[in-house]
Order: sequence, then structure tokens, then C-alpha cells
Amino acid sequence: MKSWMFPVVMMMMMMSLFSSQARRDKVLYCSACRAIVDELNYSISQVDPKKTINVGSFRLNPDGTMKDKKVSFARSETHLSELLDGVCNSMSDYALHVDPDTQLKQYMRFAPRGSGSTENFPDFKNFQFDGPEASNKLKFACETVVEELEDAFISAFSENREDMQELCSRVSGFCSDSSRAVDEL
Repeated sequence: MKSWMFPVVMMMMMMSLFSSQARRDKVLYCSACRAIVDELNYSISQVDPKKTINVGSFRLNPDGTMKDKKVSFARSETHLSELLDGVCNSMSDYALHVDPDTQLKQYMRFAPRGSGSTENFPDFKNFQFDGPEASNKLKFACETVVEELEDAFISAFSENREDMQELCSRVSGFCSDSSRAVDEL
């Protein structure tokens, strides 16, 4: 390849990347991001808060002692990484929901999480079940969001921040500020 072509090729690749981000379905990617936050919060809540894990280096100090630190297992980097690896498998429990009053579209969970679940779900008539294609699109969007924001998710959840949905609006730009007024999933 001629040396003058390399910058041209790089510029074309960058333009392709930016245009693909601009073509992203905002409803799909915002909903995927919010679903990830919701699923991680739920999974973390299911772990015994007394369960801990040792973190830090496992080197011996000169005096023969080992300096380690115990942290909550639920919010450990190890556990959060495991959760992020499998979080997109639950996207089949989501479908497109159209609010009957505002006509706002977003993917929402329609399936209860367990036999003893007491979650309140919107009326099924407001969901659009478009078959496996829609579920696959949401799963792909979820995988993309996890890939792009994995470090941010781990950091935010390990610190137990209150503003988790900020990841989906300000940090990633997947959700607009106007979608913050929408009830969390």
C-alpha cells in the first residue's frame, strides 16, 4: 500500500465508526443499558451481604504477615465481571413496551424473576412481542453496551454509586436526558 493511502484508509475507518454509532437505534441501546443496570442491581441484591472475598496482593510482608482486604462478594470485581459475562442472556425476558399515554417506546422486562416474585408488571397489551428477531437485536445491543462500558459498570457497581442510570445517559450517551424522567426498568 502506498504511504499516502494509510491516512486516507484510517480516516475512512473512523468515519465508518462514527456513522455506525449515529445509526444506532436510541430506544434499543438506551433500553439495553438500563436493562443491564436493572439486571445487575437485581443479581447483586440476591447475594448474601455477609459473603466476602479477599482482595489485594497475597504477598508476605517482611514480618511474615499477609496484607489482604475483605470486600463484599456481591460488589467485588470478580463477581461483577461474572455477572456482566452473562447479563445479556436475560434479554429474552424483555420486549418493546409502548406507554399508552405518552407513546414512549422502551424495552422493558415482562417476565417475573422467580416463582415468589412480587414485581408489578405493566399490562401485557402494551408490549409488542416481535419474536426472536427483536430479542436477538436487544441481546446484540446489550453485548455492545457491555463491551463498551464494562469498566464503567464495574467501577460504578463496586463503589455502590447511587446514580447508576447516569452510565446510560451522561457517560455513554445511549439515553438522552429527557429519558431520565422515565421510570427505571
